[in-house]
Amino acid sequence: MPNTLGERDWELLLRRIKAGKCTPFLGAGACFGVLPLGCDIAQKWAQEHEYPLEDCHDLARVAQYLAVTEDPMAPKEIITEWIKSVPPPNFTEPDEPHSVLAGLPLPVYITTNYDDFMVQALKSRNKDPKQELCRWNKYVKKLPSIFDSEPGFNPTTANPVVFHLHGHTKVPESLVLTEDDYLDFLVAISKDQVTISKDQRLLPARIEQAFAGASLLFLGYRIADWDFRVLFRILVSYMEISTKRAHVSVQLVPGEDKLSKPEKEKAQEYLDRYFGELKIRVYWGTCREFAKELRKRWEAFDRGN
Repeated sequence: MPNTLGERDWELLLRRIKAGKCTPFLGAGACFGVLPLGCDIAQKWAQEHEYPLEDCHDLARVAQYLAVTEDPMAPKEIITEWIKSVPPPNFTEPDEPHSVLAGLPLPVYITTNYDDFMVQALKSRNKDPKQELCRWNKYVKKLPSIFDSEPGFNPTTANPVVFHLHGHTKVPESLVLTEDDYLDFLVAISKDQVTISKDQRLLPARIEQAFAGASLLFLGYRIADWDFRVLFRILVSYMEISTKRAHVSVQLVPGEDKLSKPEKEKAQEYLDRYFGELKIRVYWGTCREFAKELRKRWEAFDRGN
């Protein structure tokens, strides 16, 4: 299925990147080939722990089962230790998504992944990234933040921030993993959006600015996944504020390998309409396909400007 980004879409995206007005969001698909997708982890856990329901591909629900039947921290501890044991991607590969993004002149990167691959990729480019997480629950609320400890701190292309919206493995309590976690996270963020006092906000002002003041680039998400559904609901209000900016989402059609050509086209048409009202252009393909084309186009654009 061909991508739907035209030359004008690419030119606009490249100009925004050049100006530092683009904020990448990384989902699980950005790690495909290095870490398995959530559905694969869910099915493995479901088999190992005798999950009794049919939706054994749903990681949030299977993790919820483990949290209830074993211990609330059990799924978070299991996934933390496992991710820590996995070597990082090969950042020298020309189509490795983290490496391609790290080579761009951007100050803020957002991820819903638990790993630190984006931080490692930036370091491989001789940058000095800061790692931050969303303090969405009582266990992580009191943790120090660079935005608090250094009030004048402003991320730059040389000193970017990688903001872990759903937590990271250094702090297992910060992970948004189970169904309850996603619901609690969404409630906390919803309250955060109506909180008047800046001292009580979960999202630092600079991160909110990265949401509302830039074109957003989504890589590695599927529309049916919990992480994207929750993320999308959070970002809707910010994207409505930023209606003059176009956004890009790299998407695969759900169940693409099982669909006929007419079914694929119908699914693509639906998703285009789903995203279209918020000015989200959709690139139909894998993260690596997009990263390879982005790198090629960026290098040519950067040389000419």
